[in-house]
Amino acid sequence: MRRQQKPRARNRRLSSFRQRRQQHLLDVKVRSRKAVQHRNRRVLVFFSKIALLIALIAAIYVGGRIAAKRFFLDNPDYKLTNIEVQTDGTLQREQILSMADLREGENIFRVNLARVHDRLQDLPQVDEIEVVRKLPAEIDIRIVERKPIGWITSDKQISDPFASDAAFLIDARGVLMKEKKLLPEYLGLPLILGCASESLEAGKTVESPEAKAALELLRLSTRSFMQTRFQIREIDVSKGYCLVVTDKNHSKATFGFDNLDLQLQRLEQFLVYSDDAHREIATVNLLVQRNIPVTFQKSSTEVINDTIQPEESPRVMKAIPVSAAPKAAPNAVAKSHKSHPKPLKSPTAPQPKALPDAPPTPTPTPAKRGFLQSFKKN
Repeated sequence: MRRQQKPRARNRRLSSFRQRRQQHLLDVKVRSRKAVQHRNRRVLVFFSKIALLIALIAAIYVGGRIAAKRFFLDNPDYKLTNIEVQTDGTLQREQILSMADLREGENIFRVNLARVHDRLQDLPQVDEIEVVRKLPAEIDIRIVERKPIGWITSDKQISDPFASDAAFLIDARGVLMKEKKLLPEYLGLPLILGCASESLEAGKTVESPEAKAALELLRLSTRSFMQTRFQIREIDVSKGYCLVVTDKNHSKATFGFDNLDLQLQRLEQFLVYSDDAHREIATVNLLVQRNIPVTFQKSSTEVINDTIQPEESPRVMKAIPVSAAPKAAPNAVAKSHKSHPKPLKSPTAPQPKALPDAPPTPTPTPAKRGFLQSFKKN
């Protein structure tokens, strides 16, 4: 027998459209409320963490300041008791401390080393500087000062750069300096004259081409031969297109601004020639590359001959006339003959005139005397 098949159940909705709509609206409201609560909870946790972190940082900061003030800033063990200053120039200790605004007795941790470094670097004399803090109570300052290589002035003529306010010391980099204490070795430094193309001020670096060329010439002239043979005393840059250099022997050499090393090589050749000829150079123009004009100074013999003039006419010595004496009595003449065996000349006899600058008659030597005797015998 065949089983009877049951009829299949149809897919029917258990709720109506209105029921389903109402149920969906209730579900959305529940979900949105939970989402808001969850979001609010996360925001609250986030801000709580931030507040806690800020409070922790503030506590650490305040506690650190209190601890630093108690153990370091207000600690008498860290009071500055020694400031060691080392310099290789003319800067004085008081000048350095005043410029750096340093004094003994203040706390060593309150000293701003970067500010001290910048203040001392503003001094025109300072080239390199090092500031070191040594605990518990010492600060070391080491300064390397600029080494001046010459004087510079805008005047064309100056007698004493020591006493002139218009003269400045200058180093190899072209930095101008005005020293309060002048050393004796500064007196022998070369002088750069006539630099009127720019204003000269202490601490400023020269920028004019003639001043830079003069500094380059001073640097190149420090070679072994040129340092001993051609010692520069003055460099005149007033012409604007050349350098007129005067050395210790008053020799003048004219240089151009370019190729100074080649011009110095040509000058060396002329100096070697002048040494071999025992003559001193007066002027030489090194601007010309060929047929260089050179003049030489006068020798000592020529100078003496020019200064000493011969006498125009020889000096004449005139005889003084003798006045006639009165005649003596006969008895007086007889007595005089007895007292004087040689005959006396008459006082009225004319006296010979003296020759002007007559050389004395030379006495014959024994060899000449023997020759004359043999000649007479023959």
